[in-house]
Amino acid sequence: MPGSLLCTAPGRAGIIGNPTDLYGGSVISCSTQERAAVILEPSKELAFEVAGRRLEVRAAGDLIPDGGLFDVAKAVIGFLGTPDARFTLRWACNVPFRAGLSSSSAMIVSILNAVLAHLGRREHAFRRAEMARHIELHHLGILCGYQDAYLCTFGGLHYMDFRDKQFYRSFGEEPYGTLESLAPYVDSLPFVLGHTGVQRSSGTVHKPIRQRWLEGDRDVVGAYLRIAHLARMGKRALLDQDWELLGELMTENHEIQRDLGGSGPQNERLIEAALEAGALGAKLAGAGGGGTIIALGPDQDAVARALADAGATRILLPRPVPGVIVTPLRTREERKRAEKELEDRAGQADVPTQARTSCLTPVQAVGG
Repeated sequence: MPGSLLCTAPGRAGIIGNPTDLYGGSVISCSTQERAAVILEPSKELAFEVAGRRLEVRAAGDLIPDGGLFDVAKAVIGFLGTPDARFTLRWACNVPFRAGLSSSSAMIVSILNAVLAHLGRREHAFRRAEMARHIELHHLGILCGYQDAYLCTFGGLHYMDFRDKQFYRSFGEEPYGTLESLAPYVDSLPFVLGHTGVQRSSGTVHKPIRQRWLEGDRDVVGAYLRIAHLARMGKRALLDQDWELLGELMTENHEIQRDLGGSGPQNERLIEAALEAGALGAKLAGAGGGGTIIALGPDQDAVARALADAGATRILLPRPVPGVIVTPLRTREERKRAEKELEDRAGQADVPTQARTSCLTPVQAVGG
Protein backbone atom coordinates (compact mmCIF):
# COMPACT_ATOMS: atom_id res chain seq x y z
CA MET A 1 0.00 0.00 0.00
CA PRO A 2 1.46 3.42 -0.95
CA GLY A 3 2.71 5.29 2.11
CA SER A 4 3.23 2.17 4.22
CA LEU A 5 6.42 1.86 6.24
CA LEU A 6 8.25 -0.28 8.78
CA CYS A 7 10.03 1.23 11.75
CA THR A 8 12.15 -0.66 14.28
CA ALA A 9 14.18 0.30 17.36
CA PRO A 10 16.38 -1.73 19.75
CA GLY A 11 16.24 -2.11 23.50
CA ARG A 12 19.22 -1.19 25.65
CA ALA A 13 21.33 -2.67 28.45
CA GLY A 14 23.06 -0.45 30.98
CA ILE A 15 26.70 -1.51 31.33
CA ILE A 16 27.74 1.00 33.97
CA GLY A 17 26.56 4.29 35.42
CA ASN A 18 22.85 3.61 35.71
CA PRO A 19 20.68 5.01 37.15
CA THR A 20 22.54 8.33 37.13
CA ASP A 21 20.94 9.28 33.82
CA LEU A 22 18.05 10.36 36.07
CA TYR A 23 20.40 12.60 38.04
CA GLY A 24 22.56 14.48 35.56
CA GLY A 25 25.14 11.72 35.50
CA SER A 26 26.98 9.54 33.01
CA VAL A 27 26.32 6.02 31.71
CA ILE A 28 27.58 3.50 29.20
CA SER A 29 24.89 1.48 27.44
CA CYS A 30 24.69 -0.99 24.59
CA SER A 31 21.78 -1.84 22.34
CA THR A 32 20.10 -5.24 22.41
CA GLN A 33 19.70 -7.41 19.34
CA GLU A 34 16.01 -7.58 20.21
CA ARG A 35 13.83 -4.79 18.81
CA ALA A 36 10.39 -3.25 18.70
CA ALA A 37 8.82 -3.13 15.23
CA VAL A 38 5.82 -1.22 13.90
CA ILE A 39 4.11 -1.20 10.53
CA LEU A 40 2.20 1.97 9.61
CA GLU A 41 -0.39 1.76 6.85
CA PRO A 42 -2.66 4.56 5.60
CA SER A 43 -6.29 3.71 6.32
CA LYS A 44 -9.75 5.27 6.57
CA GLU A 45 -9.57 5.53 10.35
CA LEU A 46 -7.00 5.79 13.12
CA ALA A 47 -6.50 2.29 14.52
CA PHE A 48 -4.02 0.32 16.60
CA GLU A 49 -3.31 -3.43 16.57
CA VAL A 50 -1.12 -5.43 18.95
CA ALA A 51 -1.15 -8.93 20.44
CA GLY A 52 -4.22 -9.96 18.45
CA ARG A 53 -6.31 -6.99 19.59
CA ARG A 54 -7.51 -3.92 17.70
CA LEU A 55 -8.68 -0.47 18.77
CA GLU A 56 -10.38 1.94 16.38
CA VAL A 57 -10.21 5.52 17.62
CA ARG A 58 -13.65 7.09 17.25
CA ALA A 59 -13.56 9.80 19.94
CA ALA A 60 -11.04 11.84 21.89
CA GLY A 61 -11.64 9.66 24.94
CA ASP A 62 -10.30 6.65 23.07
CA LEU A 63 -6.84 8.22 23.21
CA ILE A 64 -6.70 8.51 27.00
CA PRO A 65 -4.13 6.02 28.40
CA ASP A 66 -5.81 3.45 30.64
CA GLY A 67 -3.02 1.02 31.49
CA GLY A 68 -3.79 -1.15 28.48
CA LEU A 69 -1.88 -2.52 25.52
CA PHE A 70 -2.57 0.51 23.32
CA ASP A 71 -1.25 3.15 25.71
CA VAL A 72 2.05 3.68 23.94
CA ALA A 73 0.34 4.58 20.66
CA LYS A 74 -2.24 6.73 22.45
CA ALA A 75 0.57 8.64 24.17
CA VAL A 76 2.46 9.27 20.93
CA ILE A 77 -0.64 10.54 19.15
CA GLY A 78 -1.54 12.67 22.17
CA PHE A 79 1.92 14.23 22.27
CA LEU A 80 1.95 14.97 18.54
CA GLY A 81 -1.59 16.35 18.64
CA THR A 82 -2.78 14.36 15.61
CA PRO A 83 -6.05 12.69 16.69
CA ASP A 84 -7.47 13.16 13.18
CA ALA A 85 -4.69 11.14 11.55
CA ARG A 86 -5.79 8.28 9.33
CA PHE A 87 -3.54 5.26 9.54
CA THR A 88 -3.27 1.88 11.22
CA LEU A 89 -0.37 1.04 13.51
CA ARG A 90 0.53 -2.62 14.10
CA TRP A 91 3.42 -3.44 16.37
CA ALA A 92 5.31 -6.16 18.20
CA CYS A 93 8.34 -6.24 20.48
CA ASN A 94 10.69 -9.05 21.44
CA VAL A 95 12.63 -6.96 23.95
CA PRO A 96 11.57 -8.58 27.25
CA PHE A 97 8.74 -6.62 28.85
CA ARG A 98 9.19 -4.84 32.16
CA ALA A 99 12.70 -6.25 32.31
CA GLY A 100 14.90 -3.18 32.60
CA LEU A 101 15.86 -3.37 28.90
CA SER A 102 13.78 -0.41 27.70
CA SER A 103 11.00 -2.28 25.94
CA SER A 104 8.63 0.63 26.55
CA SER A 105 11.15 3.14 25.17
CA ALA A 106 11.82 0.94 22.14
CA MET A 107 8.10 0.87 21.36
CA ILE A 108 7.70 4.61 21.87
CA VAL A 109 10.71 5.35 19.67
CA SER A 110 9.56 3.04 16.87
CA ILE A 111 5.96 4.34 16.86
CA LEU A 112 7.02 7.98 17.21
CA ASN A 113 9.47 7.77 14.33
CA ALA A 114 6.97 5.93 12.14
CA VAL A 115 4.34 8.61 12.67
CA LEU A 116 6.83 11.46 12.17
CA ALA A 117 7.95 9.90 8.89
CA HIS A 118 4.34 9.47 7.76
CA LEU A 119 3.58 13.12 8.58
CA GLY A 120 6.72 14.28 6.79
CA ARG A 121 8.08 15.93 9.94
CA ARG A 122 11.86 16.11 9.83
CA GLU A 123 13.36 16.19 13.32
CA HIS A 124 17.00 15.50 14.16
CA ALA A 125 17.80 12.43 16.24
CA PHE A 126 18.54 14.29 19.49
CA ARG A 127 15.18 16.01 19.39
CA ARG A 128 13.42 12.73 18.59
CA ALA A 129 15.12 11.10 21.58
CA GLU A 130 13.96 13.94 23.82
CA MET A 131 10.44 13.64 22.42
CA ALA A 132 10.35 9.93 23.22
CA ARG A 133 11.56 10.46 26.76
CA HIS A 134 9.04 13.27 27.29
CA ILE A 135 6.22 11.00 26.12
CA GLU A 136 7.24 8.22 28.49
CA LEU A 137 7.54 10.48 31.53
CA HIS A 138 4.73 12.98 31.00
CA HIS A 139 2.16 11.15 28.88
CA LEU A 140 2.57 7.67 30.34
CA GLY A 141 3.65 8.72 33.82
CA ILE A 142 6.65 6.38 33.89
CA LEU A 143 9.56 7.69 35.94
CA CYS A 144 12.56 7.23 33.67
CA GLY A 145 15.95 8.66 32.83
CA TYR A 146 17.38 9.66 29.48
CA GLN A 147 19.57 6.76 28.41
CA ASP A 148 16.58 4.65 27.35
CA ALA A 149 15.19 7.04 24.75
CA TYR A 150 18.64 8.09 23.56
CA LEU A 151 20.04 4.57 23.16
CA CYS A 152 16.87 3.25 21.50
CA THR A 153 17.11 6.16 19.05
CA PHE A 154 20.84 6.04 18.33
CA GLY A 155 21.58 2.35 18.94
CA GLY A 156 25.15 1.11 19.22
CA LEU A 157 27.49 1.31 22.20
CA HIS A 158 27.66 4.78 23.72
CA TYR A 159 29.11 6.74 26.58
CA MET A 160 26.40 9.26 27.46
CA ASP A 161 26.57 12.38 29.62
CA PHE A 162 23.37 13.98 30.90
CA ARG A 163 24.66 16.82 33.02
CA ASP A 164 22.21 19.70 33.66
CA LYS A 165 19.28 17.37 32.93
CA GLN A 166 18.49 16.21 36.45
CA PHE A 167 15.52 18.42 37.26
CA TYR A 168 13.21 17.50 34.35
CA ARG A 169 12.47 20.96 33.03
CA SER A 170 9.86 21.56 30.35
CA PHE A 171 10.33 20.03 26.92
CA GLY A 172 12.76 22.11 24.87
CA GLU A 173 14.33 23.92 27.83
CA GLU A 174 17.09 21.44 28.67
CA PRO A 175 20.41 20.89 26.88
CA TYR A 176 20.63 17.79 24.73
CA GLY A 177 22.51 14.81 26.07
CA THR A 178 26.08 14.19 24.92
CA LEU A 179 26.81 10.89 23.19
CA GLU A 180 30.14 9.36 22.27
CA SER A 181 30.19 6.15 20.24
CA LEU A 182 32.60 3.58 21.66
CA ALA A 183 31.82 0.77 19.22
CA PRO A 184 34.57 1.68 16.70
CA TYR A 185 37.20 1.16 19.39
CA VAL A 186 35.99 -2.10 20.96
CA ASP A 187 36.29 -5.38 19.04
CA SER A 188 34.56 -7.61 21.59
CA LEU A 189 31.81 -7.28 24.16
CA PRO A 190 31.97 -10.17 26.66
CA PHE A 191 28.63 -9.37 28.30
CA VAL A 192 25.69 -11.66 29.09
CA LEU A 193 22.19 -10.59 30.10
CA GLY A 194 20.07 -12.75 32.37
CA HIS A 195 16.37 -11.99 32.85
CA THR A 196 14.99 -12.90 36.27
CA GLY A 197 11.52 -13.47 34.82
CA VAL A 198 10.15 -10.94 37.31
CA GLN A 199 8.29 -8.14 35.54
CA ARG A 200 8.07 -4.74 37.17
CA SER A 201 7.69 -1.08 36.27
CA SER A 202 10.97 0.81 36.53
CA GLY A 203 9.13 3.72 38.12
CA THR A 204 8.19 1.68 41.18
CA VAL A 205 11.90 1.06 41.82
CA HIS A 206 13.13 4.57 40.99
CA LYS A 207 10.42 6.57 42.73
CA PRO A 208 11.40 6.25 46.44
CA ILE A 209 15.09 6.81 45.72
CA ARG A 210 14.30 9.75 43.45
CA GLN A 211 12.26 11.31 46.24
CA ARG A 212 15.18 10.98 48.65
CA TRP A 213 17.47 12.63 46.10
CA LEU A 214 15.04 15.53 45.60
CA GLU A 215 14.99 16.00 49.37
CA GLY A 216 18.78 16.29 49.37
CA ASP A 217 19.54 13.00 51.11
CA ARG A 218 23.33 13.06 51.35
CA ASP A 219 23.66 9.30 51.01
CA VAL A 220 21.76 9.26 47.71
CA VAL A 221 23.40 12.41 46.32
CA GLY A 222 26.87 11.13 47.18
CA ALA A 223 26.11 7.64 45.85
CA TYR A 224 25.06 8.91 42.45
CA LEU A 225 28.02 11.25 42.15
CA ARG A 226 30.20 8.19 42.77
CA ILE A 227 28.34 6.02 40.23
CA ALA A 228 28.64 8.74 37.57
CA HIS A 229 32.40 8.76 38.23
CA LEU A 230 32.47 4.98 37.87
CA ALA A 231 30.95 5.37 34.41
CA ARG A 232 33.67 7.80 33.38
CA MET A 233 36.32 5.38 34.61
CA GLY A 234 34.38 2.57 32.96
CA LYS A 235 34.81 4.28 29.61
CA ARG A 236 38.58 4.13 30.05
CA ALA A 237 38.46 0.47 31.10
CA LEU A 238 36.20 -0.47 28.20
CA LEU A 239 38.34 1.29 25.60
CA ASP A 240 41.49 -0.28 27.04
CA GLN A 241 39.64 -3.61 27.22
CA ASP A 242 40.77 -3.85 30.82
CA TRP A 243 38.02 -6.29 31.71
CA GLU A 244 39.16 -6.88 35.28
CA LEU A 245 38.97 -3.18 36.07
CA LEU A 246 35.62 -2.79 34.31
CA GLY A 247 34.28 -5.76 36.27
CA GLU A 248 35.36 -4.15 39.54
CA LEU A 249 33.69 -0.87 38.57
CA MET A 250 30.47 -2.65 37.57
CA THR A 251 30.38 -4.54 40.85
CA GLU A 252 30.87 -1.35 42.86
CA ASN A 253 28.11 0.32 40.82
CA HIS A 254 25.80 -2.53 41.79
CA GLU A 255 26.74 -2.57 45.46
CA ILE A 256 25.95 1.14 45.77
CA GLN A 257 22.57 0.81 44.09
CA ARG A 258 21.76 -2.34 46.06
CA ASP A 259 22.49 -0.61 49.34
CA LEU A 260 20.10 2.18 48.35
CA GLY A 261 17.34 -0.43 47.92
CA GLY A 262 17.44 -0.67 44.15
CA SER A 263 18.02 -4.41 43.74
CA GLY A 264 16.00 -7.48 44.71
CA PRO A 265 16.47 -11.14 45.73
CA GLN A 266 16.07 -12.46 42.20
CA ASN A 267 18.70 -10.03 40.94
CA GLU A 268 21.08 -10.99 43.73
CA ARG A 269 20.65 -14.71 43.00
CA LEU A 270 21.62 -14.27 39.35
CA ILE A 271 24.49 -11.92 40.14
CA GLU A 272 25.91 -14.39 42.67
CA ALA A 273 25.60 -17.23 40.14
CA ALA A 274 27.40 -15.20 37.47
CA LEU A 275 30.27 -14.29 39.78
CA GLU A 276 30.65 -17.87 40.94
CA ALA A 277 30.85 -18.93 37.28
CA GLY A 278 33.80 -16.63 36.69
CA ALA A 279 32.19 -13.34 35.74
CA LEU A 280 34.52 -10.43 36.49
CA GLY A 281 31.62 -8.20 37.45
CA ALA A 282 27.83 -8.10 37.45
CA LYS A 283 25.13 -5.55 38.11
CA LEU A 284 21.62 -4.48 37.29
CA ALA A 285 21.06 -3.83 33.58
CA GLY A 286 18.13 -1.57 34.42
CA ALA A 287 16.15 -0.45 37.43
CA GLY A 288 16.25 -3.64 39.52
CA GLY A 289 13.57 -5.14 41.71
CA GLY A 290 13.47 -7.98 39.20
CA GLY A 291 14.17 -7.42 35.53
CA THR A 292 17.61 -8.21 34.13
CA ILE A 293 21.23 -8.34 35.24
CA ILE A 294 24.33 -7.88 33.10
CA ALA A 295 27.49 -9.89 33.71
CA LEU A 296 30.96 -9.42 32.26
CA GLY A 297 32.39 -12.76 30.96
CA PRO A 298 35.04 -13.53 29.89
CA ASP A 299 33.64 -17.05 29.43
CA GLN A 300 30.19 -16.10 28.17
CA ASP A 301 29.05 -19.70 27.74
CA ALA A 302 29.88 -20.61 31.33
CA VAL A 303 28.17 -17.50 32.67
CA ALA A 304 25.11 -18.11 30.50
CA ARG A 305 24.81 -21.70 31.76
CA ALA A 306 25.15 -20.55 35.36
CA LEU A 307 22.46 -17.92 34.89
CA ALA A 308 20.11 -20.46 33.34
CA ASP A 309 20.76 -22.91 36.18
CA ALA A 310 20.03 -20.12 38.67
CA GLY A 311 16.61 -19.53 37.13
CA ALA A 312 17.13 -16.94 34.40
CA THR A 313 14.18 -17.15 32.02
CA ARG A 314 16.00 -15.56 29.08
CA ILE A 315 19.67 -15.22 28.20
CA LEU A 316 20.56 -12.39 25.83
CA LEU A 317 23.77 -11.02 24.35
CA PRO A 318 23.89 -7.24 23.87
CA ARG A 319 25.42 -6.03 20.61
CA PRO A 320 25.99 -2.60 19.03
CA VAL A 321 23.25 -2.55 16.39
CA PRO A 322 21.66 0.37 14.53
CA GLY A 323 19.19 2.57 16.36
CA VAL A 324 15.79 3.46 15.00
CA ILE A 325 15.33 2.57 11.32
CA VAL A 326 12.46 3.73 9.09
CA THR A 327 11.95 1.72 5.89
CA PRO A 328 9.36 2.69 3.26
CA LEU A 329 7.48 -0.37 1.95
CA ARG A 330 7.33 0.26 -1.78
CA THR A 331 7.37 -3.25 -3.19
CA ARG A 332 5.58 -6.51 -2.49
CA GLU A 333 8.86 -8.08 -1.41
CA GLU A 334 9.54 -5.28 1.06
CA ARG A 335 6.05 -5.72 2.45
CA LYS A 336 6.58 -9.48 2.88
CA ARG A 337 9.83 -8.91 4.76
CA ALA A 338 8.16 -6.37 7.03
CA GLU A 339 5.28 -8.72 7.81
CA LYS A 340 7.78 -11.49 8.56
CA GLU A 341 9.70 -9.24 10.92
CA LEU A 342 6.53 -8.29 12.79
CA GLU A 343 5.45 -11.94 12.96
CA ASP A 344 8.85 -13.10 14.22
CA ARG A 345 9.06 -10.46 16.92
CA ALA A 346 5.48 -11.10 18.02
CA GLY A 347 6.30 -14.81 18.29
CA GLN A 348 9.24 -14.06 20.58
CA ALA A 349 7.40 -11.52 22.73
CA ASP A 350 6.64 -12.39 26.33
CA VAL A 351 3.43 -10.38 26.69
CA PRO A 352 0.35 -12.60 27.09
CA THR A 353 -1.97 -12.32 24.09
CA GLN A 354 -5.01 -11.63 26.24
CA ALA A 355 -3.26 -9.51 28.85
CA ARG A 356 -4.85 -6.16 29.41
CA THR A 357 -1.95 -4.48 31.16
CA SER A 358 1.32 -4.03 29.30
CA CYS A 359 4.75 -2.93 30.43
CA LEU A 360 3.41 0.60 30.23
CA THR A 361 1.26 0.53 33.35
CA PRO A 362 1.45 4.15 34.52
CA VAL A 363 3.09 5.10 37.77
CA GLN A 364 3.13 8.57 39.20
CA ALA A 365 6.23 10.47 38.16
CA VAL A 366 8.21 12.25 40.83
CA GLY A 367 9.62 15.63 39.94
CA GLY A 368 7.89 15.52 36.54
